[in-house]
Amino acid sequence: MNCLLIPSALKAPLRVLFGLIAVVLSFSAAAEMGVPPPPAVAARAYILMDYDSGQVLAESKADARMEPASLTKLMTSYVLYQQLEEGRIKPGDLATVSQRAWRMEGSRSFVPVGRQVSVEDLLKGMIVQSGNDATVALAEYAAGSEDVFVSMMNREAKRLGLTGTHYMDSTGMPDPQHYTTARDLAMLTRAIIHDFPNHYQLYSLKQFTYNGITQRNRNLLLWRDTSVDGVKTGHTESAGYCLVASARQNGMRLISVVLGTDSEAARADESEKLLSYGFRFYETHRVYATDKPLSTVRVWKGAADTLPLGLQQPIYVTIPRGQYDKLTAAIKVQQRIIAPVAKGTVYGSLKVSLAGETVAARPLVAFQDVPPGSLFTRMVDDVRLWFK
Repeated sequence: MNCLLIPSALKAPLRVLFGLIAVVLSFSAAAEMGVPPPPAVAARAYILMDYDSGQVLAESKADARMEPASLTKLMTSYVLYQQLEEGRIKPGDLATVSQRAWRMEGSRSFVPVGRQVSVEDLLKGMIVQSGNDATVALAEYAAGSEDVFVSMMNREAKRLGLTGTHYMDSTGMPDPQHYTTARDLAMLTRAIIHDFPNHYQLYSLKQFTYNGITQRNRNLLLWRDTSVDGVKTGHTESAGYCLVASARQNGMRLISVVLGTDSEAARADESEKLLSYGFRFYETHRVYATDKPLSTVRVWKGAADTLPLGLQQPIYVTIPRGQYDKLTAAIKVQQRIIAPVAKGTVYGSLKVSLAGETVAARPLVAFQDVPPGSLFTRMVDDVRLWFK
């Protein structure tokens, strides 16, 4: 086993690829480092997650099935953003508002029946005003019918690993088979921010005017805290008041999810508690990048004698404040590597630890192909390996 110190040059947090698998520092270990327990949160379920590392800093019933209400529209928007990125629909496209869309109950954008409305305006109506009429109009335009669009939503939920989520509609109307979890909502929000950064800015709009009617975004944190830039509110009588929020301070982004609070003010207050806790007591660092090899190993019977190993994705860690210098890292590599070698093949692992707890673990992969060497090279290495 080779040991490495984490270079200080890699401290600056940068944009991370979605999908990193974080190994969470236990709450008990964090407490031993002077971090107090999370605040009491008056919600049926909640979670606080770091965006870059994916580490969970606080949670309660995060995997319990909950009614998402209009938080459903996060997946609706994700599917629509995909369609926009692929050019299947365009912001200036005009969608006709059907009778079904116009008659939708709940929050409304007041789009007139039979009117052609741009995709861009309908998106703002869905995200800012949480309009069910705008949402159904978008689903029908993008997929031909809401049923087909919902099947696309469920397909994306499966692809993103949202194992506790199932959709029955695009808006979030109550249904026994329409559910999600706090953890899945945090993961979905990470995907939106990473995959569609240009579209994510829509979630920070404080108000939107359509058809002469101005409606305010119900996310009260957008007015309270300049670091908050989203994300989405939800409410039905059965679901209670829900909020997914995200904020960025000093290069660190946190995502909070609170489900089933008692009021519009309460969901903002409880979210604010979680975000403040995370920013005050934790910090996130990028400790390893992907542009340089972390180890060079011997290759036998190949056209090259050595093979550089590194990471396919950068490593971010979220740790208690003031503990960065106490991080340690260890590399394990396969003892005997024989050509041919394909770029991207796993030949080792990297583990980052703090106070004996693993905070991140990633595979080390080949940075290049190594084809078989000449017949003479292979024969010589056969002899060397026999003696070795």
